[in-house]
Amino acid sequence: MPIFDAHLHYSHDAWDVVPPTEAVKILRQAGLRRAMVSSSDDEGTQKLHALAPDIVIPVLRPYRKRGELSSWVHDPTVIDYLESRLAKYRYVAIGEFHVYGADADLPVVRRMVQIAKQRRLYLHLHGDADAVERVFRQDPQARILWAHSGFDRPEAVAAMLEKHPALWADLAFRNDQGSMDGSGKGKVADAWRPVFLKYPQRFLVGTDTFTPERWYYVEQHASYSRAWLADLPPDVAEQIGWRNGDRLFSAMMAQQ
Repeated sequence: MPIFDAHLHYSHDAWDVVPPTEAVKILRQAGLRRAMVSSSDDEGTQKLHALAPDIVIPVLRPYRKRGELSSWVHDPTVIDYLESRLAKYRYVAIGEFHVYGADADLPVVRRMVQIAKQRRLYLHLHGDADAVERVFRQDPQARILWAHSGFDRPEAVAAMLEKHPALWADLAFRNDQGSMDGSGKGKVADAWRPVFLKYPQRFLVGTDTFTPERWYYVEQHASYSRAWLADLPPDVAEQIGWRNGDRLFSAMMAQQ
């Protein structure tokens, strides 16, 4: 089964460890249909997109270098950076960005939410449910991809999906949703199965290459995803594995 990987980074510290041509080779060997890539700074994303526009879907991160995960919400120059990149390149989303609780109401974050609304972009938000709620209060029509499903419990994720029809969740850097044994056979976790069956159109898988070394895990993660997804009905597995990403983001690139 093809895989749509909704959560990859190719930041400045990855370029020497995994050169662009090697990174693209990894994506193809993993059997990825498409891959959403963001980076700190954005040059990494553009390097991969230039080499593999058929696979790489650009996402614009507000970070210019490592160490800005918490400081960016207080830095108004982030807005200038975002606007300059958006004027030059095409993207489907802003993110992945980290924000928690009341910080989501800070002026820099509010302005970013407005920019996403004006440009009809998704927001790839890494944060708690409180931050998600605050962004939806700012823009009830916002479209949010919740990174790592908030690292929340399955029932809590289900409650958020029920409340917000324009919320999707990626499963990056999680392994509680399913397992794979030594023979390659997978199984979906009991707590997650009813959530996937109820909301098959709301989940995407992702690797999260937050360190350069994790690029060598992309192929293994794709195999792991195929294994546990195979324990779901085929139509549900395909939606989570690749169809949701295609419908939301590949189609968006085709329309731009």
